[in-house]
Amino acid sequence: MSTVHSFTFNPFLENTYVVFDETGSCIIIDPGTHSREEQLALSEFIESNKLRVDKVINTHCHVDHVFGNEYATQTFKAGLYIHKEELPMLKAFKEICNMWGIAGDQSPDPAGFIEDGDTVVFGNTSLRVMLTPGHSPGSISFYCDRDDYIIAGDVLFQGGIGRTDLLGGNYDTLISSITNKLMLLNDKVIVYPGHGPPTTIGIERVSNPFIT
Repeated sequence: MSTVHSFTFNPFLENTYVVFDETGSCIIIDPGTHSREEQLALSEFIESNKLRVDKVINTHCHVDHVFGNEYATQTFKAGLYIHKEELPMLKAFKEICNMWGIAGDQSPDPAGFIEDGDTVVFGNTSLRVMLTPGHSPGSISFYCDRDDYIIAGDVLFQGGIGRTDLLGGNYDTLISSITNKLMLLNDKVIVYPGHGPPTTIGIERVSNPFIT
């Protein structure tokens, strides 16, 4: 059985996830560490639980989700993986940070790309990759059917959806991703979003104003 541990990092209150199982193997999804204190919090969790980082993955490459790419890949000697449509955003990281007036370490280049329908495997855990664009062109979500959860980035929130007014965003595309991908999952699936608390597919199906 896999466990999802969350941190809330950086000025944008972004959710960083460490997903691990009984083997001690883990992945880090959306490392948003921005301060030294946040970096230490991530490292201390990994070390205290005797975890081995297999991969660092971005659901998408907006700055708040990639602040910690450099730290995580270098500290844990793990490759970075993204969807290829997010590469231009990743390359523009420093420029976007300058626009926001926020400091940040340039992300390393990806070690590889993740596509729709791929499976991310670590330890005894498999996550199915879903391409869920709309908030960003190459946003990907990670579904664990064995343990009934999905890590969805900034696609679906408790009572809301991701912004579509940023570069590459599209409202109709986002609603299509939610309707034709996420809402096909069963009601008990836990949704771990890029911001805010977890929710479930069932709760959002009946109460989210963008869906109902």
